[in-house]
Amino acid sequence: MEGMPGRTRGVDTGTDADADVVVVGAGPTGLLAAGDLAAAGLRVVVLERRPRGAGNLTRAFGVHARTLELLDARALADELVGKGTPVTRLRLYRRLSLDLSRLRSRFPFLLVTPQYEVERLLERRAVSAGADFRYGTELLGLRQDAGTVTAEVSGPEGSRSALRARWLVGADGVRSTVRESLGLPFPGGSVIRSMVLADVRLGDDAPRSLMANGTGDAFALVVPFGDGWYRVMGWSRHHQVPDSEPVALDEVRRFTRRALGSDFGMRDPRWISRFHSDERQVPAYRTGRVFLAGDAAHVHSPAGGQGMNTGLQDAANLSWKLAAVLRGEAPDPEALLDSYHSERHPVGRTVLRSSGAIVRLAMARTPALLAVRELGGLFLNAVRPAAARALGQVSGIGIAYRAERGAHRLAGRRAPDLALVEGRLYELLRQGRFVLVTPRGAAAAAEDAPAVPGRPIRASWADLARRDTLLVRPDGHIAWARD
Repeated sequence: MEGMPGRTRGVDTGTDADADVVVVGAGPTGLLAAGDLAAAGLRVVVLERRPRGAGNLTRAFGVHARTLELLDARALADELVGKGTPVTRLRLYRRLSLDLSRLRSRFPFLLVTPQYEVERLLERRAVSAGADFRYGTELLGLRQDAGTVTAEVSGPEGSRSALRARWLVGADGVRSTVRESLGLPFPGGSVIRSMVLADVRLGDDAPRSLMANGTGDAFALVVPFGDGWYRVMGWSRHHQVPDSEPVALDEVRRFTRRALGSDFGMRDPRWISRFHSDERQVPAYRTGRVFLAGDAAHVHSPAGGQGMNTGLQDAANLSWKLAAVLRGEAPDPEALLDSYHSERHPVGRTVLRSSGAIVRLAMARTPALLAVRELGGLFLNAVRPAAARALGQVSGIGIAYRAERGAHRLAGRRAPDLALVEGRLYELLRQGRFVLVTPRGAAAAAEDAPAVPGRPIRASWADLARRDTLLVRPDGHIAWARD
């Protein structure tokens, strides 16, 4: 975008480099981007400061419907669903219940599964596609010119070297070295302190679906993993201590009883952690040849379980655009790369606001806020369009990108898994290309479709009654349509 801090004009020059793309960070966001780029035939190096095989403290526990669709487009969703627990109803604030089974998706649920299961599948895919993983390697800083980005790194034995790439993706988390090296601010602040996460066993009266409530003095969330373990997250106004203070199971029991009325026979914790939650967003997702994604670009309350999901959707938006530019297929490379910021920054801002609203309502104490929470729950339970909009926001199904003035009403919206003569839409998207869907026997219907990177896959509606034409992007959003 014009006016982005540190913006350097110019597209690929063909300059020799050690890699086409360096991805910093091997969390879910970086892994998805690395897998996509490597699958597109590009030279990808992944830098991860953790040693190979090191455990990752997992805070994320849920994969929403839109993210599952994107994983379906990478042939990973069915395997992940087989290892997780689908939850079709979210119970919040006692009175509010959201029915996820109403989602118009192949995945009408929240999949409860540890973050490390998502990472395992994404890493396997990236390795299989040829990505070069360098564990125990830390980014020290970077510099860029018109043709390359140079990353200064420290290896496993402390040796220093320089790695030159044509582009770099910073997916290195909330304490991003990439973001700091660019000198970008990360404005915002703490929304809640002294939150606690725990994985525990519960008794026979344990909730069978996701359950959450707040009393003003405490809130708690209980999520079943489906294998006898439960994720508990919560907070107590009466026990505000630094993150470094140890956590005992009795503390988890107390805030759970206060918020939910029972500790459900909590026992046998396998791990407990204390942390604080910030709300921050970087002002520019692109600076020259460097992009930020996931927690490096935005961080927010865990309420709604949207953090990992938003990062994965960032990566899915960026990867196909970067691949198209590197392969010389983009009609307007600069505009295509700038669209990553213009499309994803507003989404990040919306997630900050919605997750912040959920946690603030959970902490509500004043009569006015308590009334808002009560009336809001009754309203969403009673008014289906409002509930559908809330479900679309939380699940990601409702996310749409702004289209140009005069564009078709479907442009920018997410495409559902359309039934086509050639198979399901998201099976065709596994090729990483645009898909042009036309009525059967109506080749001329696509004559005025816009030019796109690469050659689109041609497909036809399975339904003979469908007479419209759609051009679907590799990330499953509609680029163009005609009635």
